[in-house]
Amino acid sequence: MRNVKLIIEYDGTNYHGWQTQKNAKTVQDTIERAIKGLTGEMVELTASSRTDFGVHALGQVANFMTNSSIPGDRFSYALNRLLPDDIVIKDSQEVSLDFHARFRSKGKKYRYLIYNSRFPSAILRNRAYHVSYELDFESMQKAASYFPGTHDFSSFRASGSSVKTSVRTITEAVLERDDKIISFEISGNGFLYNMVRIIVGTLVDVGMGRIDADDIPKIIESLDRKRAGRTAPAEGLYLVEVYY
Repeated sequence: MRNVKLIIEYDGTNYHGWQTQKNAKTVQDTIERAIKGLTGEMVELTASSRTDFGVHALGQVANFMTNSSIPGDRFSYALNRLLPDDIVIKDSQEVSLDFHARFRSKGKKYRYLIYNSRFPSAILRNRAYHVSYELDFESMQKAASYFPGTHDFSSFRASGSSVKTSVRTITEAVLERDDKIISFEISGNGFLYNMVRIIVGTLVDVGMGRIDADDIPKIIESLDRKRAGRTAPAEGLYLVEVYY
């Protein structure tokens, strides 16, 4: 038995998220079928993150056990011939049997794209969150500066999560602008359900003047989801990198 690690890029537009679901097309199922077509084995992929419907990935990490004799570094080439164009295996390698894509993870980096323009973009319609209202970028930057550190992020957690603690450490929260595209990158040791999307929605509310940038610490301390902003849509979110 061997353990193979995959680095995966995918466009989540046409998938109901990563995780296997009944009567729904998912990224996990699609890759597992490709592996079965290659090796004849029914495997179960373990991913670092269960991305939601419409969320994209530039560096999703997953691993699976196999009895195949295919060299670890050749799986990427072989699987890419079997996968649809919106899923690409960027790298593959054999790893130790105790490697676990989820439990070995020490942190993640996400990117969120906002298209701030009067009219939407045909090209970016499934790649970024279109906001037609002119945003106060400097206020958004100021608001973003309050997120790094170790905090209880209950105010930025969607319902339905069963985690034991809402305390997370954010190491980076950077907002940049290039013409009409606002890019937000955030790194940390872990993220709650919809946490990044709620943070982005809150930043957008700051940019619209609905929330004051200096109120972010109070919102964090309140532990009240109702104090934070909207949940930004899935299409602007990208899982960029997983740290081990």
